[in-house]
Order: sequence, then C-alpha cells, then structure tokens
Amino acid sequence: MPGPSTELVQQLYRTPPDRFVAARDAAVADARRAGDPTTARELARLRRPTVAAWLVNLLAIRRPELVADLVHLADALRAAQRELRGSRLRELSAQRRAVVGALVAEVRKLAAAEPEAPPAGRLPLAEVEATLNAALSDAEVAEQVRAGRLLRSASYAGFGEVPRPQLRLVTGDEEEPEAPPPTRRPGVQREGRGAAPDRAGERAAQAERAAQRAARAERARRRRALDREWDRARADQQRAEDELTEATGQERDGVAVLDGIETELAELERRRAVAEQDLSRARLARRAAERAVTVARRRAGEIEAAVEALAAEEGDADAGGGAAD
Repeated sequence: MPGPSTELVQQLYRTPPDRFVAARDAAVADARRAGDPTTARELARLRRPTVAAWLVNLLAIRRPELVADLVHLADALRAAQRELRGSRLRELSAQRRAVVGALVAEVRKLAAAEPEAPPAGRLPLAEVEATLNAALSDAEVAEQVRAGRLLRSASYAGFGEVPRPQLRLVTGDEEEPEAPPPTRRPGVQREGRGAAPDRAGERAAQAERAAQRAARAERARRRRALDREWDRARADQQRAEDELTEATGQERDGVAVLDGIETELAELERRRAVAEQDLSRARLARRAAERAVTVARRRAGEIEAAVEALAAEEGDADAGGGAAD
C-alpha cells in the first residue's frame, strides 16, 4: 500500500502541538482498523513539532504561494552571493526584510484564526523569523519549510552557502614592462635636418614613459585606497559575524530553555492526569464508605431498638409474675 496521503499528513501538521500526539495515534488506529499496516507504521514515525515549527508549517500549508515566493527570493539571494553582486545583494536584502516581515505578520493572522493556538503574546515569533531567514540562506531549510513538516525551528549563522572566491590585487609589478627606447643605429649623428626626427622620437618615448609612470602611480593609489576599504569591510564583516554568533547562541539557549519548559509542562500534565484519576478513585471510595456507614448506623439502630423492646417485655413479664405470687 502507498502509505499516508499528503492531505492526511498536512492535516496532522496543521494540528496544534498539544493535540498532535492524540491526532496521530487516532490516525494510526484508523489505518490499522482499515488493514493498512504500512500507513500505520509511517504515521507512527511522525513526531510532534514545536510551537514555532508548527506555525511555520501552518504558513506553508495555508499559504503555499507565499512560501514559494520566499524560496524564489532565496534562490536569487544565493545567486547574487555567488556572483558578488553588491548592488543586487543590497536590493535583495531590503526585499528579504520586507518579505520576512510580511510572512511573520501572516503567521500571526493564521495563529489568531486557530481556536487552540497560544495567545498572541506567547507566540514564538522570533523563532519563526529566524527560521524564515535561515530558509533564505540554506536551500535544505528552504525545502523543509516548503514541505510543511518542520519539527524544530532553524537558524543560520553565516554569509552565503559557497566559499568566497579568492581575490587578487594587481600591483604595479605585474604590469607590462616598459617599452624600451627606440633603437638607434650606431654612428655619428648627422647635423642638420636628419637629427630632428631622432630628437622628436626621443621626446615621444620620454612622454610615453612618463604616462606609464603616471598610470602606475594612479593604480598604486587606487590599490592603497582599495586596501583600506577592504580592511574596513573585513572589520565590519567580522564585527557583524561576532554579533550574529552571539545572537545565535542566545537564541539557541532560549530554544533550549523553552524546550526544557515544554518538557516540564508535559510531565506536569501527565502527573496532573494521574492525580486527577487518584482523586476520582478516592472520591468514589469515600462515597462508598459513607453509604456503608449509613447502612451500619441504621442496622445498629434497629438492633438497639429490638434490644430495648425485649428488655421492656422482660420487665413486664417480671412485674406480672410478682403480682401473681
């Protein structure tokens, strides 16, 4: 048999996380009753997503066209990064911020329409935003987002998916060698009209050498300026990467804390269910004991009344015997 349908899987991943396990187990039971063990096994392997992953899945399932736009933008960003197209990168970066902001707002609207979603103040929108930004930089994350089957939120700590090309600065030493002066035939230069062309050629060669020196000096000046710009750019990049690493670490710590709290909440819910069952059994036992006490008291009262009646009869009998004597 082919296994679970896409519609069934999407229906499960649209289910809020606190009801996911119950819905999945019910679907597994239905598949087993229908005699479909393959579907039952595959459904049983599905894992409950976190709240942030569920919100991203909800976006992918409810608004697939928006997620498709996000994937197209991710492809364009990676292409611009590979080609080092600065102006295109700046344009796409501004578009990225707008798209991610719009998607986060759409997630908030979708959650508000879900009756069992957490309240707006408790929605992990920062994790949703981090996941969407990761999808813009990582093709694998983008595909997971588009599939609508995320289990955990994602984050991205880097600049581009491919190694940066090696850049080489051209120095003056790598220019073409200076052209040698025109070769003059040995011998004594004649005076008169024949010397003028030689002097003109020498002046032209000197002018050409001066132009070449000026060009080399200009290139050296531009190279020094580029070196300074490159140093500043690398310092800015390192500072930004350090800030991103710190922010990513803080986000990771926050996710770990949230996961721990969710685990504790799940354990508390389990203990609460057990305690409620124990309390229900105790209440039933108390009511049974109360009924038993009522029956016992009534029986004791009846016996006591019978004893008193018997004692009265005996007293009357004793009194009648004494009068006869």
